[in-house]
Amino acid sequence: MSPEARRDQFIELGLHMVRDRPLEQVSIDVIAEAAGVSRALLFHYFASKQDFHVAIARAQADEMLECTEPDRGLGDPLAMLSGSMSAFVDYVSANREAYMAFMRGSSSADPAMREVFDHTRSVMASRVLEHAPALGIAITPVVEMTVHGWISFVEETTIRWLTEPVIGRDELLALITTSLPALAAVVQVQ
Repeated sequence: MSPEARRDQFIELGLHMVRDRPLEQVSIDVIAEAAGVSRALLFHYFASKQDFHVAIARAQADEMLECTEPDRGLGDPLAMLSGSMSAFVDYVSANREAYMAFMRGSSSADPAMREVFDHTRSVMASRVLEHAPALGIAITPVVEMTVHGWISFVEETTIRWLTEPVIGRDELLALITTSLPALAAVVQVQ
């Protein structure tokens, strides 16, 4: 197995494990045992347990960004937003434990983890801002700040829905997808 393939194998095992347990419980020993290798071999690929956890978080973020990529074939920015948000809700629902652990777990305070989260949010914001002009919205610092705030709203609302599903999936999607154009309208009036 090539070094890159071996490293990817360890990350994939970690991704699989965080689907049903907190990240803090995904130890080097557990991964080594699952891969049938010594723990020393894992430290050949990752400088520390924290480095390994960051690699898992980065892989999960990349996976989520890939599945929520807007379908440009739809043409309509609001249809693209709806499709992306539907994919987001489906992804975090299918990866509930991992998503909650990354967003709320103790690792969320780590600077390296924050960098992964910030990059992911930046990509999401860029996707939205790319299509703002098609809706007649000029990109200003206030609009950029509003989009970043909306992303936080989506994350918090989705976490709340995952922990206390008092509304259905369709209602959640309507809430998060209609809130962005509503915020944009308010910002444009100012």
